[in-house]
Amino acid sequence: MERLGRICGSVRDATALRVAIVDELRRTMGFDAYAFVLTDPETAVGVAPLADVPCVDELPELIRLKYLTPVNRWTALGDPPSASLGDPARSLMWRELLHRFAVRDILSTVFRDAWGCWGFLDLWRSGPGEFTAEEVARLATVAPVITRALRTAQAATFMPAPVQQPRSGPLVVLLSPGLRVLGQTGETQAYLRTLVPTAAERAPIPASAYNVAAQLLAWEAGVDARPAGARVHLADGVWLMLRAARLDANIAVTIEQASAVERAAVFARAFGLSPRETQVLDQLATGGDTRQVAARLFLSEHTVQDHLKSVFDKTSLRSRRAVVTHAFGLAEPPGGGGSAGGSAGGSAGGSAGGSAGGGTGGGTNEGADGGADGGADGGTKGGAGGGTNGDAGAGASGGSVGGGVI
Repeated sequence: MERLGRICGSVRDATALRVAIVDELRRTMGFDAYAFVLTDPETAVGVAPLADVPCVDELPELIRLKYLTPVNRWTALGDPPSASLGDPARSLMWRELLHRFAVRDILSTVFRDAWGCWGFLDLWRSGPGEFTAEEVARLATVAPVITRALRTAQAATFMPAPVQQPRSGPLVVLLSPGLRVLGQTGETQAYLRTLVPTAAERAPIPASAYNVAAQLLAWEAGVDARPAGARVHLADGVWLMLRAARLDANIAVTIEQASAVERAAVFARAFGLSPRETQVLDQLATGGDTRQVAARLFLSEHTVQDHLKSVFDKTSLRSRRAVVTHAFGLAEPPGGGGSAGGSAGGSAGGSAGGSAGGGTGGGTNEGADGGADGGADGGTKGGAGGGTNGDAGAGASGGSVGGGVI
């Protein structure tokens, strides 16, 4: 798997990375179909599927059954992170759908580390021959390398978000319990077509909407207790937040730009910040200088400076202003006055669980503290990620589900 290691160490775009990984795995082990899905690191809900499957026309049903199937569910896999299905009759997804497509076995792998769940991969094999114990072990061995590469690719998407006109409220897509589209709010379809270029006869529904709705069904069925929500990178530093909730017997999925706090929480995880470093990041959004941050966190000023240097090292950013604008999505302040803006939102309380809080208030105090920001230049942040914004049924990999879809 030396070639796979080189791929993971060199490709920074999440879609290109997954395509290259699948191509290399196909070269070394046989499979007939696959689904490679990025996830929100905190909720583990799928956000960007890349897939080549024979049942693309039944994608909503496939997603629904995937979330409702507890056997080898990515949220249940741990050590080892890979497992084959063996007896397919154990799987709800197989019994209700995949048996019609001659799927014989599924090799499932989760990509999880100390900072969250970054994705999962299902390899499908049809015809005779199950996945061998050696093949399962081989994929489990390379899972940590792939996990690190996926996290690095997500980190590469963070940049100051472009200034956008505020929306009056979230977009809403109404789905049936079977995940069929029932309706949308007035401007939803027009807006989604700008996000998800789609043929006129197809509904421009992002795959993430089906995923968060399926997670709601899994929560209701007692399969998984995580919330039905996910943050997804759209493009150019823009992150969206999708949530699902019941509306009478149906499911309403809301789509809106992620808040600064929601965005920064992924930033902290993607760059592998420690709980204390994340607390310091929280405080930067309030505009406090080193002395104020130290007082709020009951630390010495020297310790705060050490944490800041570590944040700079991990992110390859060289100033507090840069960290705040990248983490919280603030536009660069005009005139270079040293104020990174105070619209990070939320409260700047400590978030030791690894999610970056926000905070209103003035900009960062770079005039007083600028000297503490230099010298931290380690690591490689990589370029901005992105990928295409295909819809859930549009094909960009093997004619099926496109990469980078939201």
